[in-house]
Amino acid sequence: MGSQEPESQSCSRSVLVVDADPTSRRILAQSLKGVALTTEAADSDQALAAFDRMTPAAVIACLDKGEAASPDVIEALRYGGYEGPIIAVSARGSLSVAVEAMRAGACDMLIKPIAPAEMVRRLMSQLGPQARSPAQADRPDEASQDFEGFIGKSPAMLAVYDQIRRIAPSRAPVFVTGESGTGKEVTAQAIHRRSGRPANRFIALNCGAIPKDLIESEIFGHVKGAFTGAIDDRVGAAELADGGTLFLDEICEMDLALQTKLLRFIQTGEVRRVGDTRMRRVDVRFVCATNRDPLAQVVAGRFREDLYYRLCVLPLHLPPLRQRGEDVMMLARAFLVRFAAEEGRHFDGFDPAAAQIVAGFGWPGNVRQLQNVIRRLVVMHDGNQVSAPMLPLALAHGSAEIRPDEPPVAADPAQVPAVEPFSVQERRIIEEALAAFDGNLSRAAAALEISPSTIYRKRESWAKDGETADQPMPEPARLHA
Repeated sequence: MGSQEPESQSCSRSVLVVDADPTSRRILAQSLKGVALTTEAADSDQALAAFDRMTPAAVIACLDKGEAASPDVIEALRYGGYEGPIIAVSARGSLSVAVEAMRAGACDMLIKPIAPAEMVRRLMSQLGPQARSPAQADRPDEASQDFEGFIGKSPAMLAVYDQIRRIAPSRAPVFVTGESGTGKEVTAQAIHRRSGRPANRFIALNCGAIPKDLIESEIFGHVKGAFTGAIDDRVGAAELADGGTLFLDEICEMDLALQTKLLRFIQTGEVRRVGDTRMRRVDVRFVCATNRDPLAQVVAGRFREDLYYRLCVLPLHLPPLRQRGEDVMMLARAFLVRFAAEEGRHFDGFDPAAAQIVAGFGWPGNVRQLQNVIRRLVVMHDGNQVSAPMLPLALAHGSAEIRPDEPPVAADPAQVPAVEPFSVQERRIIEEALAAFDGNLSRAAAALEISPSTIYRKRESWAKDGETADQPMPEPARLHA
């Protein structure tokens, strides 16, 4: 065993590094230089003996034993009474190894080789508040609410964070589902950052935003002269992501013919540029996403069943914002602080009436819609607090008006009017927006801060439920874009 003194003597955290390979052990310890006081151990016996002299803030434990990986060292540390965070590391990034490590008591897992910056970041996230800088320590709530770019601590999101931690080390494909604006790309990035793959090898493509005749070239690349306009060789997203993660957003929008080629790529690990005869082998982790029901798309014949089962090995569903409770105001305040700083405004919160409207709205466009609404009001207004008149009129539908100078009055249950179901409110707001803009779907969507495709899908679902578009609509309220 040995110890390593960091450059910064102000660092008092201690970390125990357990690895049978002395070279690997030294590299892991070196990656924490200046961050923590490190003690090294070759096995669980030496690690337990070290506990007589120190109580580490965290343990980094290598699971590799020859040609296999075993969680024995973690089990020994837990059995010996260590209750702090244990970060497992291994050169074998299989799902079974990750699952066994988590069951044994690991809090996180990294795949070798590990970038020093990634090792430090993951350690800091496990050490929690005591690992923050003095500036961060002054804002404990803000720091504790963030997880890999997410903000929120509702039970639904805590479950998502746990799933991300568990599936990130695996090589298996991940299929993310959820409504538009729930954070599917943020999820993909979080999975990549925690996978141990190179940070600069995350490549994202939106299959619904690329023209049908160009998407094959975007994914696989092309050679000069392959088609009109191909004036030079081009590397595709698959090769750019070699060694990293390829994120295919809105995968259900992909043409069936290209789905066949994608399936072959997943099966063989080989790509061929458009117009080329040479096959190139690449190693990518697939993360796909859609805001549709993929199984419904399979039944409808718009998505290949064999491709679906190839990609949906590790499913992950993101909850809509309306199911996240207090996360709505947590997100709203975070966006307000961020955009106020960017725009040079002085907002620091919401008054009670505005807070009730924001918290009570259904947010059909989810986090993206909330973000856009907050940015717009910051740009268009100024003040110390957001007031109800600053919010778009569409948000006030179904929300009671509260005046800050009036105390709340207990309501007589017999006089409380029936509350419209959310689905009815949602349809009424969308139909009113369409009526206000003479049926212009794009302008109505912009006014509601949602995508046109969301309105289109909603109206399709209403039609399937036996409701036709020519039914009488409520008297439209004039909306302000």
